Amino acid sequence: MRITQRVKKILDWYESDNPGTKASLARILMEGKLGGTGKLVILPVDQGFEHGPARSFAPNPAAYDPHYHFSLAIEAGLSAYAAPLGMIEAGADSFAGAIPTILKMNSSNSLATIRDQAVTASVNDALRLGCSAIGFTIYPGSEEAFAMMEEIRELAEEAKAAGLAVVVWSYPRGPLLDKTGETALDICAYAAHMAALLGAHIIKVKPPSAHISLDAAKKTYETNAIDTSTMAARVAHVVQACFGGKRLVVFSGGESKSLDGLYEEIRGLRDGGANGSIIGRNTFQRPRAEALAMLAKIIEIYQGKA
Repeated sequence: MRITQRVKKILDWYESDNPGTKASLARILMEGKLGGTGKLVILPVDQGFEHGPARSFAPNPAAYDPHYHFSLAIEAGLSAYAAPLGMIEAGADSFAGAIPTILKMNSSNSLATIRDQAVTASVNDALRLGCSAIGFTIYPGSEEAFAMMEEIRELAEEAKAAGLAVVVWSYPRGPLLDKTGETALDICAYAAHMAALLGAHIIKVKPPSAHISLDAAKKTYETNAIDTSTMAARVAHVVQACFGGKRLVVFSGGESKSLDGLYEEIRGLRDGGANGSIIGRNTFQRPRAEALAMLAKIIEIYQGKA
């Protein structure tokens, strides 16, 4: 695998990491159609845990089969495939070495009554399955946020020592945040910064709205004339919050939306300096041919061709 100068520069941002961890990160950055550009498109399939099988896969029944997601990510030329333990185990041998995998280490479910996630895998599982990284969700603002942060600190230490990269999903939610607040610009930037402070190599957040949620932050945003007018401007602010752009930041695809709406959003992410997208339901809930065409278009957008 030949490393591009762009990827070498990104690896230099992670000054404390050992060669094994940098190699794992480089494998993700060099994979697929965006390999070597510093941009990423990742397929995450943890929605079965989060929302249940029918809500996740009934729109496209082929997606009940874990092999479907491996082969879809490979055919589309994506950067990596992220999923919980059982999903990766179900295709680990058939697709060994075919695409970098990210083992999602914790999960919630729709039957839970608290804002928390259970740890459902181990670093040893990730090593056994040949994964390049572990993934972990935190809920800044929830009643269990501090416990989740302590869990990822311990898991990240173990993963990095074993030569794995760390991906953190940072999704604000809690009693002081309504749905508007969860995607407010100040909250998204804050959540992304927390993930960077916890040692994440790759940070996943939701695309930010123009809303400013915290009363304490409103004056700062106004006094310093922080631009909230466009998606590109808002994304640039979130990226800036991640150590001045020295951490990789990817944005979720969210709930299913029209293709035109999705492409417009991706252009805003690109223009704001996002490192890419991590798109689940908008991918695997579509028929395979449509999903492949959509992913090809997204890749072209990140390449500056569309």
